[in-house]
Amino acid sequence: MSDKHDVLVICGSLRRGSYNALLARNLPALAPPEMTIVPAPPIGTLPLYNFDVQTEHGFPAPVTALGEAIRAAHGVMFVTPEYNYSVPGVLKNAIDWVSRLPNQPLGGKPVAIQSASPSVLGGARAQYHLRQMMVFLDALVFNKPEIMVTFVNTKVDEAQGVLTDEPTRKIVAQQLAAFSKFIVRMSVPA
Repeated sequence: MSDKHDVLVICGSLRRGSYNALLARNLPALAPPEMTIVPAPPIGTLPLYNFDVQTEHGFPAPVTALGEAIRAAHGVMFVTPEYNYSVPGVLKNAIDWVSRLPNQPLGGKPVAIQSASPSVLGGARAQYHLRQMMVFLDALVFNKPEIMVTFVNTKVDEAQGVLTDEPTRKIVAQQLAAFSKFIVRMSVPA
């Protein structure tokens, strides 16, 4: 593996004013020099998963594009809100589609997770469900530090689209640096 590596960021929210999308857009400024943050193809354009569509028409182009982007990346970062104690349906749908692609794109792929919420838990339950999905898909889930940005509405400048809380910026930068080392470690043959 080269000294540089790309991390694909998949945001679980479609909302224009999403705190999670804001967090994802701030990652390039907090990433270590060897890491390039690459936004994923949009997941909101994927049709609802339907096995009949897959068998009768094959994989839709947006699904194939997402799978190829995951395969091309050295790691994947999910940044997602929590909906009803779990991941948003749009993210689950994207994972359901990608999980059916040949040569499973998430299998053996280093994955990290972040979430942000105005609540006290910061999206923790969504992260736990997402971790379970990644374990089933044989992704290599990065563990610590965990990023669950609580009371995110008090830690951002929404008008400027900037994460302003310095302790949060610091822990996010620490996670990205540790995830960078994890990617390198996971790419070395045993």
